[in-house]
Amino acid sequence: MSMIDIDPPGFQPPRPVAGDDGNRRTVLYGGYTVFSVFQPVFSVSHRRAIGYHASLRAHDEENRQVASHEVFTQAARRGDLLELGRLAESLHLGNFHAFDSHDEWLFLSLHPAALMDTVYGDALLANLKALGLPPHRVVLEVPEQAGGETPRYAAIVDGLRKAGFLIALGGFGAKHSNIDRVWHLHPDIVTLDRGILAQASEHSHLERVLPKLVSLLHESGQLVLMGGLATERDALIALECDVDFVQGQYFAGPSVEPVQPQAAAGCMDTLSAALRLRVAARERTQAERLAPYVAALEEASRKIGAGATLLDAAAAVLGLPETARCFLLDASGRQIGDNVLARGSVSQRAKRFRPLLHSEGASWERRPYFIHAMRAPGRVHLTPPYLSINEAHLCVTASVAAP
Repeated sequence: MSMIDIDPPGFQPPRPVAGDDGNRRTVLYGGYTVFSVFQPVFSVSHRRAIGYHASLRAHDEENRQVASHEVFTQAARRGDLLELGRLAESLHLGNFHAFDSHDEWLFLSLHPAALMDTVYGDALLANLKALGLPPHRVVLEVPEQAGGETPRYAAIVDGLRKAGFLIALGGFGAKHSNIDRVWHLHPDIVTLDRGILAQASEHSHLERVLPKLVSLLHESGQLVLMGGLATERDALIALECDVDFVQGQYFAGPSVEPVQPQAAAGCMDTLSAALRLRVAARERTQAERLAPYVAALEEASRKIGAGATLLDAAAAVLGLPETARCFLLDASGRQIGDNVLARGSVSQRAKRFRPLLHSEGASWERRPYFIHAMRAPGRVHLTPPYLSINEAHLCVTASVAAP
């Protein structure tokens, strides 16, 4: 049986040792100097940093940068993962305390193994007490995929919350994410996975859906953080989604020093102005595109009021190039007669949904186009794009209630 030496020459004993580098605390581990960096988290509304996300960086004895995952991989191989993790958190807490901040949160990402450790919470509380930091200054970010759905995992998270920590659910939207996870753990903050932003940047229909996901999380009682923002487009998507917090290189990268309180205020103002222009331009383009349909529908409404049939009244609407159908509802939202189709044709896509094509007697009383039209008779209401139940594609419905 042959043996090989897996340790590099001169490898130090694999015990993390606390040290310092000027005013910074460090950890020495296996020839590496490990230190804290902090990336600010900004509140969109407050236009300032409201917290810092801590992470590790390392360099070797020759001051060459070493990827932090290499340090943790080495620690895992040698059975030091939990010990290094605890010292890393102690390191972050000490360096954060040295910031002399008074209100900001410290975001700590928890390794699943540390989270399931029964003494983790007590050790963290002891560290906080020694520094004079209250637990409500610390946001513990638990991995979205960790712990499964086990009652023990939920109980541990609940225990940390009851101890005073804020809980953030990290990486939401990655792999097999489920909103049930949010409802089960009741986090204070949900951090959206970077992959969601990447997909929204590439696909316009996903960019339209993303604000609704943020709205769902808000209605479920969570604040929403979007990280990984590297470009102005990323930042504009985040602001238009109405997220609460933003983080990323576009605003500020990781650093050993805190940012000035108003470091992002000018950037936020510039983004807000750009977003207003972006939204105004989009709305102007949409209004110009739909103006002929609005005018034709107003004329159709007058003709219906004068006693014309739907087919005759809607002739001008049906003659417009993008009209799919017209239909008439009574005062309770019940459809009178069937749909009147443009040019009498049915698309190939619609044929796949043939059971939904005929709508005579259908009730649309819960649809926004009916509700808003009834609230303001005589005024044309336009819906945002939504999925049509008739043809299963995105559409806009223009509606008007005869005065």
